[in-house]
Amino acid sequence: MGSTNPTQSAVRPVRPGSHAIPEETLLGRYRVLARRGAGGFGTVCTCWDTRLQRRVAIKRIPLLATEDADGISASTADEALAEARTACLLAHPNIVTVYDFETDGTYAYLVMEYVDGLNLAELLARVEDGVLTHDECAHVLRSVAAALTYAHENGVLHLDIKPTNIMIDRQGTVKLADFGMATLASAAGYGGARGGTVGYMPPEQIQGLLVDERTDVFSLAVVTWQALTGRSPFASATPKGSLDAIIRGPKPPISKLDPDLAPEAEAALLHALSPTAAERTSSVRGFARGIFPALGDGAEGAKSLRELVDQSENDDPSVAAEPSDLPAHVRLPWLAPALERAASAVCTFFAMYATLPALPGTTGAFSLIGALVSAAACAAWPPIGSALAGVALVVAFATANVTSMSFPLALAVAVCLATWWVTCGRTDHVSTAAVLAPACLNSPAAGVALAGYGMDPLPAAATGAAGALLSLLASTAASSGFSAQTTIATLAILLASPATWVIVAGCGISALIASAVAMRGSVASGIVGQVLGATSIILFWLLAGRMESSGYWFGRILDGCGLAVFLSLFLCVETVLRGPLSGDQEGEDSDELSQ
Repeated sequence: MGSTNPTQSAVRPVRPGSHAIPEETLLGRYRVLARRGAGGFGTVCTCWDTRLQRRVAIKRIPLLATEDADGISASTADEALAEARTACLLAHPNIVTVYDFETDGTYAYLVMEYVDGLNLAELLARVEDGVLTHDECAHVLRSVAAALTYAHENGVLHLDIKPTNIMIDRQGTVKLADFGMATLASAAGYGGARGGTVGYMPPEQIQGLLVDERTDVFSLAVVTWQALTGRSPFASATPKGSLDAIIRGPKPPISKLDPDLAPEAEAALLHALSPTAAERTSSVRGFARGIFPALGDGAEGAKSLRELVDQSENDDPSVAAEPSDLPAHVRLPWLAPALERAASAVCTFFAMYATLPALPGTTGAFSLIGALVSAAACAAWPPIGSALAGVALVVAFATANVTSMSFPLALAVAVCLATWWVTCGRTDHVSTAAVLAPACLNSPAAGVALAGYGMDPLPAAATGAAGALLSLLASTAASSGFSAQTTIATLAILLASPATWVIVAGCGISALIASAVAMRGSVASGIVGQVLGATSIILFWLLAGRMESSGYWFGRILDGCGLAVFLSLFLCVETVLRGPLSGDQEGEDSDELSQ
């Protein structure tokens, strides 16, 4: 439970080689399945569209106010929108489709097609010697060349061609991803350079000079060289190191790394890798025409790649999981919040239905309608339920069986409940159920599991103790007809017993323990927290029983803690459905759109 934030998270298992990530809900609709990390212009996540029931890839771009000079890696809203519009211009079977664009003022969200497969870097890492066959390389090159040719014809330069931006799906289809650094060509056919990836950028892009189609030709030739040899010819830790390697030329010659490669293919590669743009192949189409005849059969390559990707995906079930295999809280994101609101509404109804008849002049119909209206209000905003129940209790003490003690008791209860509500109850959706359940169920420990499940440690401790005290107050008031004088006299006897304070303190401490363990962020820790909370309250109940009667027995524990233990077990199931909440984190650094 807990307060509903735009981004709620819980640690989920991810694929081998990835890191555990905090689960998020983006834009109230997209559940994050895997966050693939921060790239140059944003973070890319694989998400589950809960509305259309499909996977998508979402690029989350941090937005920067135009006057903010410190957010170097951020973009303005206009830049993010320009990227979305640029990507939307490119409807091509070999280019990842862009579905939608949204912004919340802090981030822009580019919703894209999810490619069920591997990127070229992952595929090269899984094949022998990290190289493709000539047939496979021909298929990849043909597809990427078609995508780039289409983009160039529409005045768009990619400017970040690299293996992690080339996707291969289960059918062997190759798609070019991430036009995040793309630029629209000017009327003269040239655009300003933006940062790319060291090792794949030509000299003019490294130096921040004007770029054109030949920039993408160079990067595609580097990727082709790497796919054929398993080596990136200009890889370096710094832009200067890469620039020096480009000027020297690729070493050793590709003929030594791949003796079977035709001389015509080597010549086409060297021409496309020329350090000087004026001496380089002028178009992607020209580069493709020069190298294709010297490579293999692209159709055979497509078949081979399809088998490789399918085999890799089947070896990793987490990647190929069907929607029905996803956790319940991903497939049914509304379930846990609905249960939370329902629990708060039910507790509010019974609390109000028990209190309203004590007000002067009320009828049975009024009490029922009032309880139903209060429950409905609580379902809409759960914290209001505890506030309404508190007001009804205070008014009942002040107006029912009025004596000289009625107003002082009502005032004291109002101050205590208001203090708790302002500090703990008004910001947390589970607080109403946690504080009212003990009174509704006539069990002081009934709120421990709820508070430990959905509240931060200190508010959980305060709520656990407050719920126990409210249970004593409500049961005493109900038995005395809300007579302030009788209620005070009975409470004085109860509060004079050390065993009572052991139980109250035990409820607070047990909720604190349960919450503190659950806050570690995993489903397992949420379950362990519930078990420890239930064990703790049993131990405190044993201690209270021993203090009260110099001994203890099973019946005493069953009466006092049985319901609390049952609720803990139920909330273990609920924890699995919802996943415990933890603070938001950013993903680990990795290349964008690495599926």
